[in-house]
Amino acid sequence: MVKFHLPDFSGHFMFNLVFIEMLKNRPEYFRDGVEIASVYGVFPPSLWNGGRIQQGKCDKRYIKSVINAFNERGIPLRFTFTNPVLEKKHLSDDFCNMVMNLANNGLNEAIVMSPILEDYIRKNYPKYKLTSSTCKRITDPDALYNEVNKDYHIVVIDYDLNNRFDILEKIPDKEKCEILVNACCEPACRRRSAHYESIGIQQIAYANHMRKYPDMPFNSDKLVQEHPEMLEIAGCQCVHRTIFDIKNLRTHITPEDIWENYVPMGFRQFKIEGRTLDIFNLMEHYIYYMIRPEFKEQARFMLLRQLRANNVIVIHE
Repeated sequence: MVKFHLPDFSGHFMFNLVFIEMLKNRPEYFRDGVEIASVYGVFPPSLWNGGRIQQGKCDKRYIKSVINAFNERGIPLRFTFTNPVLEKKHLSDDFCNMVMNLANNGLNEAIVMSPILEDYIRKNYPKYKLTSSTCKRITDPDALYNEVNKDYHIVVIDYDLNNRFDILEKIPDKEKCEILVNACCEPACRRRSAHYESIGIQQIAYANHMRKYPDMPFNSDKLVQEHPEMLEIAGCQCVHRTIFDIKNLRTHITPEDIWENYVPMGFRQFKIEGRTLDIFNLMEHYIYYMIRPEFKEQARFMLLRQLRANNVIVIHE
């Protein structure tokens, strides 16, 4: 099987369900062996969230319905609890612990970066399988091999190592490793770790604001005054790249690369990023990677029609 991990079970909830149902009902549209191994993300406003800022507010009823919708199809949720600036006081966050308890059934998973949060989850929620995040920026080969040997269900490889076959071939347990195939970030970006920290600070500020003032809009001006480095990072346009923009990046992995190079090497886990992509951009990523070329038009038409039927896409006539 070729296992794909898809973005955003919350904001792209219905889109992912429609796509998963298409895999079930129209398997002939899909490339050989495609399996949806998980859908990752968070329920806003999760203070532990990292990697991308996730705003909004989910109530308990919605959280339960999303968990049930994916889990009853045998698909785990993977929580992106990768905030790198967490402190001990953040571990008792009511909302994040509520979510963990609701999804604590042995199927769902968590992606971790912070050692203190990882230790907390291992102690308090031992049913969760843990994934080591790409946010750790492990680019040294020996450090990567050591990470793979640790007690993680999956290790997401830093995408600066994509297409570095001299390093990838020496990984001791390739089936345990996940490769991010469609990275939008500039290769070897020196600001990436700082970007993750900035996102973590903003996510904590947003979650705290929503706890105190749930009906008031969040204003980040004061936060930017306290952290002026956020202005430079906020100007990064990489996150707005489309599937067509990223194809020339040296970190890019094509569908042909997956089936012709990575799968024969022993890799089985592939991540598609896109939690903050608009639905049309995300659709093109899914079609590009998982749909057979000869069925792209049929798959796109079916997706659009089903999304309209479910009021995900509204067309004014």
